[in-house]
Amino acid sequence: MATIDFGGTREQVITRKEFPMAKARKVLKNEVIAIIGYGVQGPAQSLNLRDNGFNVIVGQASQFKRDWDRAVQDGWKPGKTLFEIDEAVRRATIVQILVSDAAQRVVWPVIKANLKPGDALYFSHGFSIAYRKQTGIVPPADVDVIMVAPKGSGTSVRRNFLTGAGINSSFAVEQDATGRAEERCLAIGIGIGSGYLFPTTFEHEVFSDLTGERGVLMGALAGIMEAQYDVLRANGHTPSEAFNETVEELTQSLIRLVDENGMDWMYSNCSATAQRGALDWKPRFRKAVLPVFKELYQRVKTGKECARVLKACGAPNYQAQLQKELRAIRDSEMWQAGAAVRALRPKESARAIAKGTKGISGRAAN
Repeated sequence: MATIDFGGTREQVITRKEFPMAKARKVLKNEVIAIIGYGVQGPAQSLNLRDNGFNVIVGQASQFKRDWDRAVQDGWKPGKTLFEIDEAVRRATIVQILVSDAAQRVVWPVIKANLKPGDALYFSHGFSIAYRKQTGIVPPADVDVIMVAPKGSGTSVRRNFLTGAGINSSFAVEQDATGRAEERCLAIGIGIGSGYLFPTTFEHEVFSDLTGERGVLMGALAGIMEAQYDVLRANGHTPSEAFNETVEELTQSLIRLVDENGMDWMYSNCSATAQRGALDWKPRFRKAVLPVFKELYQRVKTGKECARVLKACGAPNYQAQLQKELRAIRDSEMWQAGAAVRALRPKESARAIAKGTKGISGRAAN
């Protein structure tokens, strides 16, 4: 492991230098990896593993025709590399459970019934294991239980792989029945295209992940964008101006500077007026949202958010309700303005985006 200083705290990480692809192939040379579920993470991880030369099959319920057909379109052959879930588990030595969190407890009885001693159960999220009292997913004692959690959507996992950049992932070993759990875990982490892997636990991963998704990464981001847009519109600014000052400049300029060298560097490359305002207002926003984040983390830690996910996402009408909620966002004035702004971008930019996403399967959400 390489030791890295993260803001004054030294942590150990695994890079491609410490665990090269050749080593990963050697570790997994006798393994059959079954990807269970071809919806979000499944396509990206399976295609990356296949492209890297691993022995991969896909387990997907054929009754879900959209996902089954997508797998066929991506080159998985029914009866050869594409199977029903029970058959895929029987054929595999490593079972990657990549259906949604709510669906995992539905397919778990089928998976459990077809596991063999010495198999490995792989997750990309700590949800089902950390909240096992609620999900009912308790692996048998004679299998490895491992996790590699890419820090991005399936789309990003595939896109970064195709560009050679890789994506950062966390990893954890919950149960080592074979004595090989960690090397199997790291080998798959490298195989799916991780740029580097940092250690965690199933519990820490899900607590941080649920907080991040509901907070800065998605929920808070969307909420503060809507609030700023509404204030600008209420004060007479046009939809295009409000959108550009709320979203476009962030996504097309400023966040890229943060990505390159950090928040301070982004501040240093903005006007003095922008710097001063950002530095003055940052503490006020932090004070305003800190109580919300504390409440959010406690809901995650106590399992209340888990209960919400299982109840809502497991409802028979969930997909219809989801589409209704997403349609409300898409049809809002702010995001209609966004569609118009994106259409005005130079065609060269659009072609670059299309090129970067070529070969990506699955939905963008994680």
